[in-house]
Amino acid sequence: MPRLSDSEWQVLTALWDSGGASLGEVVEALRPATGWSRNTVLTYLTRMEKKGLVTIDKENYPHTYRAALDRETCQAQERQSFLDRVYRGSAGDLVAAFLKESPLSAEERDRLKALLDNMEV
Repeated sequence: MPRLSDSEWQVLTALWDSGGASLGEVVEALRPATGWSRNTVLTYLTRMEKKGLVTIDKENYPHTYRAALDRETCQAQERQSFLDRVYRGSAGDLVAAFLKESPLSAEERDRLKALLDNMEV
C-alpha cells in the first residue's frame, strides 16, 4: 500500500465516517476542513480509485464512493512507516521519547506496565 498523503487521509476519513457516500455528501463532509470544491473532491476520488484506495459503485445514480481499505489497516501502515522513518523501527525508543516529553499519571503508568507485562515477546 502506498503511503497516504494528508489529503488522501482526509478523503478516506470522510468515507470511513460515512460508510459510503455520494459525491455531494463527500464534498459537504470535507468542505469545513478543506474548502475544496466539488471538482477538487471528484478529482481526488477518481485518482484514489485508480490507486485502489476508493471504490465507486456506478450501478446507481448518484454514484456511491467507499474506502477500499479499512481504517485499521491504514493506521497500522502509517504507524509502521513513522516508526521506521523516525525511530529506525524501535518502538522502545518511540515510547521513551514520548515519556520524556509527557510524564504519565500513576494510572497511565499502571496500565502501561500491565500492558508490557502481558505482552508475548
